[in-house]
Amino acid sequence: MLLIAYKQEHVIADAVRAALAQDYPRLEILISDDNSPDRTFDVICQLLEGYSGPHRVRVNRNERNEGISAHLSKLVEMSEGELLVIAAGDDISLPERCSRVVAAWLAHDRKPDLIATDLIEIDANGVALAQISPTNLNTYRNFDDWYAQRPHLIGAAHAWSRRLFERFGGMMPGASAEDQIMAFRAIVSGGALSLREPLVKYRHGGLSRKRVWRTVDEFIARMRQSNRFSLAEVAQLQHDAEIAGLGEKMRNALAPKLAREEYTRDLFAAQTLPARLRLAKNAGAVKPGFRIRMLLYAACPCVYTPFFSLKRWWAEHRTT
Repeated sequence: MLLIAYKQEHVIADAVRAALAQDYPRLEILISDDNSPDRTFDVICQLLEGYSGPHRVRVNRNERNEGISAHLSKLVEMSEGELLVIAAGDDISLPERCSRVVAAWLAHDRKPDLIATDLIEIDANGVALAQISPTNLNTYRNFDDWYAQRPHLIGAAHAWSRRLFERFGGMMPGASAEDQIMAFRAIVSGGALSLREPLVKYRHGGLSRKRVWRTVDEFIARMRQSNRFSLAEVAQLQHDAEIAGLGEKMRNALAPKLAREEYTRDLFAAQTLPARLRLAKNAGAVKPGFRIRMLLYAACPCVYTPFFSLKRWWAEHRTT
């Protein structure tokens, strides 16, 4: 089990206790903090002090913040197991999670390279809200299935085979999430399996929550960060497709998204209005509406100020 944490000092204890409570008898647990600026690592160490349970537990703290993709790749290198169960620092794995995932893997002759389970959404206080059933991966057989409908996934409920890293290598740094990358690797390799059992309590309002942006500047900062994440994911998918002999198919599949992301990157990097106008004029592969919207964000963000002011007013009055 690979448990990653970052800035989760108030919830990491639940995740660690859940890892230690796993009923699988031969479990290696790696708990790693991605150089959190708060007390996340201290809480982890306090919980493990004097631990004498059945599991082999190792703790790591990165010297600098690596980001999710690089962090997980590092833990894969540090681990030894054939099957890698992923856990997030703001979620809670049920005690039988590892046992049930391993049983499903063995029942399919260890062929699936990714196993995804259902989840139970919980609020900040741990109260169950609803069951979450991501896309059924059992119907995905090849690249064409993946391309026809990219699956909706939650990586905190995934387990991977080590074979995926032996074939494709570690993930490049820079991606904000690993779920789509690893699912694609699995679908074009040994296959992906959905286990329709809710085995992870997924915290509503955790790090994966959707933010309400109150100012244009906040939204633009997040948009630029998402742009960097998307470009990293595109590069990773193209890299993996080349290894799988699907390079041309992937280039065609990603061309519209790559055009949008490169246009966005270049637009914000441009220093003058004429340069931005030239980019907008020449970005023929990008839809006009998107071109104009991004141009306004980059060159004249004040246009959107009234909209965000209205959102802020609505949010404040809705909660009173």
